[in-house]
Amino acid sequence: MAKKKLSVFMMSAAAALVLAACGGEEETSDGGSGEGGETEGLESNIVTIATGGASGPYNIIGTTLADTYSNTYDVNSRTQTTGASVENVNLIKEDKIEMAFTMSDVVSQAVEGTEGFDEPTDKISQIAALYPNYVQIVTTADSGIETFEDLRGKRIAVGDQNSGVEVNARTLLEGHGITYDDIEVDYLGYAEAADGLRAGQIDAAFLTSGLPNASLLELSQSLDIRMVSIDPTDVENIAEDKSYFIAMEIPADTYGNEEAIPTAAIMNALVVKSDMSEDDVYKLTKTFFENLDTLENSHQAASDISLEAAQEGLVAPLHPGAERYYSEQ
Repeated sequence: MAKKKLSVFMMSAAAALVLAACGGEEETSDGGSGEGGETEGLESNIVTIATGGASGPYNIIGTTLADTYSNTYDVNSRTQTTGASVENVNLIKEDKIEMAFTMSDVVSQAVEGTEGFDEPTDKISQIAALYPNYVQIVTTADSGIETFEDLRGKRIAVGDQNSGVEVNARTLLEGHGITYDDIEVDYLGYAEAADGLRAGQIDAAFLTSGLPNASLLELSQSLDIRMVSIDPTDVENIAEDKSYFIAMEIPADTYGNEEAIPTAAIMNALVVKSDMSEDDVYKLTKTFFENLDTLENSHQAASDISLEAAQEGLVAPLHPGAERYYSEQ
């Protein structure tokens, strides 16, 4: 009799284990392991993020973001260093990347099919407006360049060719009545421009980015530099046609400057391929905002990103996945 009771008990226990196992599979059939499926995977196996030059804020913040995506979703997420905004937009249009950091002026031109873009595109959607890119015009203290108009006739680094830096440098120069025919143009990225100033090979350079720019910060510690200001009234006049420009100031002591430097700024944008799934973009957006502290630790510029301002000044259609995330907040 005792043996029979033991047998019944063991069968019952085994059945309970089977039911528990089945129940566990049912609960995690969506791949999730936390509330709301927060750690479930993505439909995409690869999330390549196009950034910019290796020393720029895009690449520094983007590398941290890619690591976060890889660790959260067990996907192959990595950054691709590029010539920045224009190249990044074209990479999305060519279906070669999934996500990109870019300046709003370039995204606006691509969506509308103006400037360097032959036709409008619907392949780009926006996740968020990020932080302002400050136009940082630097020269040496003994160059004789004191105002924007003094750039005429000088040898100027305007950023990598077709980069966002070059696009807004050309626009601002033209807004002051200066064309490329009036200056000697060098297409140099951040680090190369800093080296050119240090070696006396160029007279001034545009280094448009978040604050501080690592190459410019390093240059300021080894060379007596001067920051060239842009009059707020001139920025407002240019913004009548180019609404993405706003008047802002580079704070005092950013590069050893005693006073704030008036200049122009353009908001950065985080964009994705329009045909990425709503669920994937929802998760990528959610993870982005839930890790702002980590991004800020990687670069100070990310401290200006906020959920509250993420939908202000959008220049491309908001992706449905990002829209869904914002609607839940």
